[in-house]
Amino acid sequence: MTFTYGRGMQHAGGARPRSSLGRVLDDLGATLLDLAHGDPEHAGELGGVVIHDPLDRPVLPSRALVLGVGVETADQVVELLGELHRQGAVGLVVRAPVPLTDDVRRAADEAGVALLGLSRGAPWGHLAEMLRSVLAEGDVGTAEPESLGGLPSGDLFAVANAIAALLDAPVTIEDRSARVLAFSGRQDEADPSRVETILGRQVPERYFRILTDRGVFRDLHRSEQPVFIEPVDAEHEGFSKPRVAIAVRAGDEVLGSIWAAVPGPLSDERTEALRDSAKLVALHLLRVRAGADVQRRVRADLLSSALEGGPGAHEALERLGLSGQRLLVLGIALDERDLAVADPDAASLVHERRRLSDAFALHLGSVHARSAAAEIGGVTYGLLPLTGPSEQGEARALRIVEDFLDRVGDRLPTLAAVGPVASDLSGLAHGRSAVDRTLRVLREGRTDLRVGRLDELQGEALVLELRDLATSRGDRPSGALARLVDYDRRHRSSLVATLRAWLDAFGDVVTASGTLFVHPNTFRYRLRRVVEVAEVDLDDPDQRFALMLQLRVLRPDTRPDTRPDA
Repeated sequence: MTFTYGRGMQHAGGARPRSSLGRVLDDLGATLLDLAHGDPEHAGELGGVVIHDPLDRPVLPSRALVLGVGVETADQVVELLGELHRQGAVGLVVRAPVPLTDDVRRAADEAGVALLGLSRGAPWGHLAEMLRSVLAEGDVGTAEPESLGGLPSGDLFAVANAIAALLDAPVTIEDRSARVLAFSGRQDEADPSRVETILGRQVPERYFRILTDRGVFRDLHRSEQPVFIEPVDAEHEGFSKPRVAIAVRAGDEVLGSIWAAVPGPLSDERTEALRDSAKLVALHLLRVRAGADVQRRVRADLLSSALEGGPGAHEALERLGLSGQRLLVLGIALDERDLAVADPDAASLVHERRRLSDAFALHLGSVHARSAAAEIGGVTYGLLPLTGPSEQGEARALRIVEDFLDRVGDRLPTLAAVGPVASDLSGLAHGRSAVDRTLRVLREGRTDLRVGRLDELQGEALVLELRDLATSRGDRPSGALARLVDYDRRHRSSLVATLRAWLDAFGDVVTASGTLFVHPNTFRYRLRRVVEVAEVDLDDPDQRFALMLQLRVLRPDTRPDTRPDA
């Protein structure tokens, strides 16, 4: 059986290469990408997708497709094409319209690099995610590519094109959150809302609200039959063509949905074809999920072995393609203090961690093709090969994680840590320890920071570790501090708070009194009571340090004692 793919190309039985520029244009062309110049077919298999950074040139894998973010002028394109030629790249994507001057054409021909234009309005991050979907193998642990319904396993774009051929209508496959997973060709036959959906990889909020108010998603999730959706009223001209949609199920679980832009209700024959297609899409989605889960576990096991620095670390690094290199350990984690307030559901927390991990792996992979990332115990660790001097490498790593946090924004409250350069296996274990200690400080100590390095936060880390030691031994305040705590409990006073404020202000009474909102004379009186009750000499630096350490590590409880004999 022969299916028609996007841009009119035909391919039988899934024999088309799964990782080529031709494949990219077939599936993403007309809506996201357009071939501006060059031959996409001679290039063969793609070696990876890399985002170009003019300030920190990335190391390209062989036969890379480069996303030229910010490359706009003809001179910039010519300069970059020369560089890509030297590194063996096969394709360059720039924002449309591509500046096709004679110099640009000549440089592209000399470099053997195909030039592609990204549609206006399509985010670069969206393109990177779509490219990842198109180029992902989707098969794990099999020597030969698997086939489901005559189509390559997990190849949702091929499935979307097959369904479009059966229904004679442009199709999208979406997840439960109305995010586009894949789409067919012929999207220009739909309406502006469909194009906007694909460019943003998400049903626009205004249409999503209208469909929700109409009860479309409720009906879709309750029924096993296709649901016909009338166009939105005239004031919303973008949604001018009817839709027919059907939920994709695995037992009682709704995995997603199929949407077709149609001229009217489907015939009985095409309705049955759509129902059968939903079953096939369910198999592919489950295969994608299973493959992703297996890959995630394998990646996590290899990364964990490498970071432990034990006997299996060398083999793990070889399998990750990172042996014999200086590496930086990075760490990303959800700031679960914020999430716990908004959504305490444990399953939701696991889902958010996975979303964050996948996003960071994609981000890191776009920066360096040979990097690796995986979630281990709630933290996503990344290994980034170091190029250049150590100081520059650590500064670059900080920029990478800061850029990632900026991209994620407030949607996923995130903390990040950068470890020191690791030159050997023991250095990797030390790097992980440094990342873990830094993340703990960011969670429990320095709440004003989102990104940190242990070099800058070692003092806070040591205090937290001393606190752990004191807790494990059951230490309680003693001596001068214990006398103050007991006095505060019995008299409902604030001598401990007075001492803490004075120490934090380096003995500046005016500043310290301001933090407690009392008059400086009142504060001086309380400070004299501290000296009398605690029997302490605050002019002695050793005694001051001992009190500061006790306050930081033991965190005494000065709530009033409510016992009858208090």
